[in-house]
Amino acid sequence: MSVRVAHLVDEWRPTVAELQGDHHFARLALGSWLGDSKGSLVEDEFIKTKIWDTLVSEGFSYRSLLVLENLRLLESLLWPKFSEDSSDDHILLITIISNVKSREGLPVWDVFTASPDPFPLFFRRVLSMVIDTSISLKLRSHLLSFIALAFQSLDSIVVRKECAPLVSISIWHNLQNDQARERLLVHAPQWRKNWRASNKRYEAGDEEIKQRLRYERSWLFALIVNFLSQVSAEESSDDSVRYCETFIDLLVNLESQLPTRRYVNVLLLDINLLPIIRLSKLYNDEDNVLIRDLYTLLRHFIYFPVDESTGAELSQNESYEKHCAVLATLQRTALKYFKEKLTILALSNYGAINKRSELEGHLAPLTDQELLDLTGILGFRAHYPESSGITVDRRLLMELLLTHHEQRPSFQNSIQRLSILPTETSLFEPMMLRNERYNGSTPLAIPKLNLQYLTTGDFLWRSFILHRLEAFFGIRKDIEDVLKRLQVRFTAPGQPLRFDGFSKMALESSSPGILEAAEPLVGEEVPAFVRAEITVDISSLNNGVRGEWDALKPDDVIFLLHVTAPVTAEQRMNGSRGLSDAEAAGLKSLRAAEVVQVLEENGRKVQGARGDALDEDGYRVKPRKRRILINLDPVAYKADMDRVGQGKANVYKSINLVVRRKGRENNFKQTLSSIRSLTLSDVPITSWLQEVFLGYGNPAGASYPHLPKKVHSLDFRDTFLEWNHLVQSFPGRVIEPREEVDSSFPPPYVLDFPQPAEAETSQPSRKRRRGQADAPVATKQVEKVQVSTYSPPNNGPYPTDAPKLNGIRFTPAQVQAIVSGTQPGLSVIVGPPGTGKTDVAVQIINNLYHDFPHQRTLLVAHSNQALNQLFQKIIALDIDERHLLRLGHGEEDLGSNEDYSKHGRVESFLRNRSKFLREVDRLAANFGVHGAHGNSCETAGYFNSVYVRPAWTQFTRILEAEDATIDEIKDAFPFYFYFSNAPQPLFPDNVTREQAATIAQGCYRHISKIFAELEDIRPFELLRSQRDKSNYLLVKEARIVAMTATHAAIRRQEIAQLGFRYHNLVMEEAAQVTEIETFIPLALQNVKDGELPLERVILCGDHQQNSPIISNLAFRKFANLEQSMFLRFVRLGVPVINLDQQGRARPSIANLYNWRYQNLGNLPLVESEPEFQTANAGLAHDFQFIDVPDYKGVGEAEPTPHWIHNLGEAEYVVALYQYMRLLGYPAAKISILTPYAGQRALITDVLNHRCAKNRIFGLPKIVVTVDRYQGEQNDYILLSLTRSAKVGYLRDIRRMTVALSRARLGLYIFGRRAVFEACFELREAFERLLERPDKLQLVTGEMFPTARAVKDSIPETVQMEGVEHLGAYVFEMTQAKVEALKKGKVPAQIENGTGTDEIMDDTLQEEL
Repeated sequence: MSVRVAHLVDEWRPTVAELQGDHHFARLALGSWLGDSKGSLVEDEFIKTKIWDTLVSEGFSYRSLLVLENLRLLESLLWPKFSEDSSDDHILLITIISNVKSREGLPVWDVFTASPDPFPLFFRRVLSMVIDTSISLKLRSHLLSFIALAFQSLDSIVVRKECAPLVSISIWHNLQNDQARERLLVHAPQWRKNWRASNKRYEAGDEEIKQRLRYERSWLFALIVNFLSQVSAEESSDDSVRYCETFIDLLVNLESQLPTRRYVNVLLLDINLLPIIRLSKLYNDEDNVLIRDLYTLLRHFIYFPVDESTGAELSQNESYEKHCAVLATLQRTALKYFKEKLTILALSNYGAINKRSELEGHLAPLTDQELLDLTGILGFRAHYPESSGITVDRRLLMELLLTHHEQRPSFQNSIQRLSILPTETSLFEPMMLRNERYNGSTPLAIPKLNLQYLTTGDFLWRSFILHRLEAFFGIRKDIEDVLKRLQVRFTAPGQPLRFDGFSKMALESSSPGILEAAEPLVGEEVPAFVRAEITVDISSLNNGVRGEWDALKPDDVIFLLHVTAPVTAEQRMNGSRGLSDAEAAGLKSLRAAEVVQVLEENGRKVQGARGDALDEDGYRVKPRKRRILINLDPVAYKADMDRVGQGKANVYKSINLVVRRKGRENNFKQTLSSIRSLTLSDVPITSWLQEVFLGYGNPAGASYPHLPKKVHSLDFRDTFLEWNHLVQSFPGRVIEPREEVDSSFPPPYVLDFPQPAEAETSQPSRKRRRGQADAPVATKQVEKVQVSTYSPPNNGPYPTDAPKLNGIRFTPAQVQAIVSGTQPGLSVIVGPPGTGKTDVAVQIINNLYHDFPHQRTLLVAHSNQALNQLFQKIIALDIDERHLLRLGHGEEDLGSNEDYSKHGRVESFLRNRSKFLREVDRLAANFGVHGAHGNSCETAGYFNSVYVRPAWTQFTRILEAEDATIDEIKDAFPFYFYFSNAPQPLFPDNVTREQAATIAQGCYRHISKIFAELEDIRPFELLRSQRDKSNYLLVKEARIVAMTATHAAIRRQEIAQLGFRYHNLVMEEAAQVTEIETFIPLALQNVKDGELPLERVILCGDHQQNSPIISNLAFRKFANLEQSMFLRFVRLGVPVINLDQQGRARPSIANLYNWRYQNLGNLPLVESEPEFQTANAGLAHDFQFIDVPDYKGVGEAEPTPHWIHNLGEAEYVVALYQYMRLLGYPAAKISILTPYAGQRALITDVLNHRCAKNRIFGLPKIVVTVDRYQGEQNDYILLSLTRSAKVGYLRDIRRMTVALSRARLGLYIFGRRAVFEACFELREAFERLLERPDKLQLVTGEMFPTARAVKDSIPETVQMEGVEHLGAYVFEMTQAKVEALKKGKVPAQIENGTGTDEIMDDTLQEEL
């Protein structure tokens, strides 16, 4: 269903032909605002008659609106032509087109910030129109949507400036009376101060300012009154329902952020908005399900447990005490004023009166007047403007009393009641289906991820709700796909179903046999676990699919289904309308279960192919069945058994199918469990990051210059290569040696950062009244950085003792990032493609490892690939391997001989134990001591204390004696025999006394390290189980622990319960990670003494590239689930460090995307290294866009929704790949990219057909989608854009940035020029691409590598007119090569498969 909706949305998008003149608005644009006049002659009447009236007649067709948006109507006409004389239609068009931009995920506010002067006037017009009842509800809904969008975009200065006054404390002028306001002010001194300031500002203004302030403080109240008039109406039109839905969504937006909620919440409670909505016919109409769901969401936020004045989250105990105080007020009032009728209420305990039904019974004896008096005494509003249509009657008075005094479940309790394992009911509930049908035209009753959150608990609640919905959406899509593939059919009555299709993800199953239902745990009602067994037939599966089923692991979630044949359209017409959506799809019931173990038919553990039974002839017998032990969902099981007790059918007896999912997509249960446990545990975020995380206070408050724990002296070890590098790394600062040093000196460098003066650290107020001049900027003194050095310790005489040093000459921006990351606090590092953010992260880790030896660092990345790249660079630095640990899957791709997993590290410790104990035996021989000194770590420690340390102590006395000669020192050295295998003499002939002391100390360090490592290994001798050893390694030994964000989410509870502690968090690809996946690593440890030990958070990423991938349109667009914490911090104004020099690509290729970044330049190496100076052999250009027309009359094709491919481009890409291979380009240096999975599959098919089995060509390094290739690079990239009718999601410039920035030396793009050239968002890139010919140009007579330089003039070229031309050209070249090979020039090498490429290249060169 979601696929159909998304497909429909894509169908709405205009084609290139429509934008170039086929659509009537395109013809209008080309003749006016996009024509030669550029709209200069367009008048407001033109906008009214030619655009507005046409849209009205079309019913505001979304396709027409998209056409107008693509035609730059807002940027080129509406906003430039806006003035105070503009008509209402003009205003409405601006808001509608802005809403379309938001719906399409495009930047909305750029056009307004580029020309901000008219925005205040425009926004005030919008505010006036939205409360103008003469404008239709449909149009006012568009205005409300625009205002809601504005309140979600408070990071924009022009927007925030206009929105803030509308929700300031001045709106409290609309409270029912002064007494109600005074009751609030008396409890919050800050509120009283703000109230006085507001009144003072009003009194000080002239009449114009007073009029504006009166309007601002009354606007929201007037809007609410308009809403109440719609709610109280007896009849509601579709437009009225839509208007009310949009208005409630606006209120949800206001209530879900503290700056907009603080004063608005009081006003909504004063108006009694929730009781009025609940009693309305609109709410109680069974068709208005969305209204009721939005009401529930609004109710959640209105009563969210947060202190409005301070913003502090209220604990469950504090919330209950607050509720009890409300009940106590009611009881005192009842006893004082209504003693005769409410005595029982006054004397009851709180538990007896906090439920709606019980409280209603207590209040029933009161007359209407008495109810009115009671509400008045309690301070409730009883009067409303006549225009609101609200009648204060008994129903309303009773409802507001019940609503105010009933006990509401906490958000923690509501989460606890939600199951994280689905059933058919939860997968197909109405809200799920409504979310799936979302197309952007209506709001949804789901929380959004905003710029700001009320509390940490609020963020976790929203994340849980959204990720649960996203997980269930993915499960339902997989289930529907399985049922579609199986093609379930009825046979004869009473006969089993027939499956005409096949899915490797599903097997027919027996009904589960219940083995054990364990007793509930203390305080629980559901069984502790429910053990069951199912049997599946695997006899028809091939070895690969059978292996996948056998590979099911403990805790993997599988799904037990009862399926029937789906209902046909004809059956629906003939009486099957009452069926649910699940039943209509053929799904009668679904239960989730967790795998315990997969067993063979005889009950033995599955051993794989080698464990299969053998027949009498010794051949393996193909297994027929598997038994799967499972744990059923205990919550669903309890509910099912309760229904059985009521006489209903047992769903488990009708189970006939078992479904599994891909492992990567099936970790939802562990992730949701982690989020829920965090929500319930009150785990705080570290205090210094709290405000910035929630989005309040000073955005720079968590950066190291603003933290009291700033380290003023840091050892940067090998960060700087020499003195000039150090000086160049701090432009604008004075670098001076310490007093004891006279001149420059080599590294290592210890930098002393001076304590900033108090005046420099204080932050000016961000608030500035309108018209107030900027304060003069104080002159800032040039900062001085003092530098000192030291002699690195001698670690021993062996080459392995020498430290591994950094060889990268970091740029000033990179150094700034390294300094920030080494200091305590939050560091946000923006790394454009090729700017070395991974190298920066690695150097930060290296510095932390050496400067803070008692601290531990957690390293997290989005993907295994990125994590492995980072880990490989860490391994190359001077970091002891015993302190490295890699958790999760993916370490097998690390490309290292060492195994850094838990098991591998334990094995490494045990191997090192044997090696070091042998060294102990050598030391014993050095002293001539016999015995079992090297038997164990314990005996080695004893030997160290008895022999080694005393010998060194005695030698130290001689070394420190002033009269000791060099010969005496040499003779006294106690370890001569042990170091006899050193590669050079320990003490050279001309050694000085100081040098001899240094050499001796280095030798002792070498020996001390052996015993230190043996002491670390000793626990592994004592611990017996592998699990205990692995856990000890994680908790005690590892100092740098790496894992993916997914692994952290899955294993959060397990890791935290082990007592894992860490002080630094480094996250790579942070812009690709969802907010909750970033948050969980922040809370991967439990609180100790009320605080987390986390001192540093370093986020590295690039928000200009791809965001987290969210498949559901509603969650991606409406709920903003694709928002990363990295991007949110950037939007909030958190200080970022922009890396500004790239060293990946040729400058000409980097020029295609460097416009996306501020001042992105090139490192010298990309202009000086030979590989960047050499041209691409056989190709006229280092990058080129190749226009691909229809191939055999066909361009792009879409056989199934979202499965888009383009045969012409696939053939063209493969032909160019073949051409490059014929010239000698290594296949491993060529990657083929495309945005679409369908095109990737097609290119793979063409490659397999033309190249895979041909040794001349082979296969390229990878064929992959652009999204999967972020973070990767290759020398030569062939990119197929695929689309030939419309741009599609490539209009998202972030995805195109990724595509353009993967190539180092050559980038060749295949696409339809007319499509992408017309896209405004891609204009900068394509203007640069199309400066060169759009037909592939080849250079003859060259082989790889060529001697031609890039700067040389291009020799004679051959232009390819199309794919057929290149195909014929490649065919001729291939024939020439084959003929050359047939001549027998190199038969031996070809037969042996060695040297083929080189020899064939020489042969082809001769042919050319």
